[in-house]
Amino acid sequence: MSVSTSSPENGAEKEGIAVVTVDFPPVNALPADGWFALADAVRAAGRDPRVRCVVLAAEGRGFNAGVDIKEIQAHGTSALVGANRGCFEAFAAVYECAVPVVAAVQGFCLGGGVGLAGNADIIVASEDAAFGLPELDRGALGAATHLSRLVPQHLMRALYYTSRTVSAAELHRHGSVWQVVPREELREAALKLAREIAAKDGELLRLAKAAINGIDPVDIRRSYRYEQGFTYEASAAGVADRVRDTFGTSSGGSSGGTR
Repeated sequence: MSVSTSSPENGAEKEGIAVVTVDFPPVNALPADGWFALADAVRAAGRDPRVRCVVLAAEGRGFNAGVDIKEIQAHGTSALVGANRGCFEAFAAVYECAVPVVAAVQGFCLGGGVGLAGNADIIVASEDAAFGLPELDRGALGAATHLSRLVPQHLMRALYYTSRTVSAAELHRHGSVWQVVPREELREAALKLAREIAAKDGELLRLAKAAINGIDPVDIRRSYRYEQGFTYEASAAGVADRVRDTFGTSSGGSSGGTR
């Protein structure tokens, strides 16, 4: 289980590309420490003066299944607070990375995965990619802030209330996914786009990223933090535990956690 940073090929430092890869089998549902590690890796890549574009990728069946619900079930409130803080830092790290971030999304992108992809600058997705927030089925709330960056407002609400997913092809039609490719071509498609971006002047790219973030109509940090308050309220009221206790049962499903 790891978060690693690598160069895609020999001499990639000259190309200015860093690949941050998440690998937490079996479904990339991250424990609190994993979210903090991801945040640190993305921020470090952005601080590297040689880097002009970051590719955020994942190993395994899916891009991300959110938080590790079993950790929360085992450790209660302290684990919930840790997961909340870890997600907050990881999502912010992607959004605030000093250089553009390209998310390479395959398979499932759920809960925290939407938080990461929604805060990326550009998304390249495989044909089998599906995005969604099954929060209400997992005793949690959150990441509507980030889903709102991917789909129109009323579709976001419908997806949130029903816990349904939306395909990469549909997000491509909405303009929030740049490119949809066969799964075996995903990494190369993301790197090709990253190379095009990284060919620009590095200092100007960093100024462009700061300028674009500065004109964003939504304060991403404040909006998501507001959502997290309701996640904690649901936990304090016992509602979250009541729903979360069905996790892994036939009625509650068996997929990874979300946040």
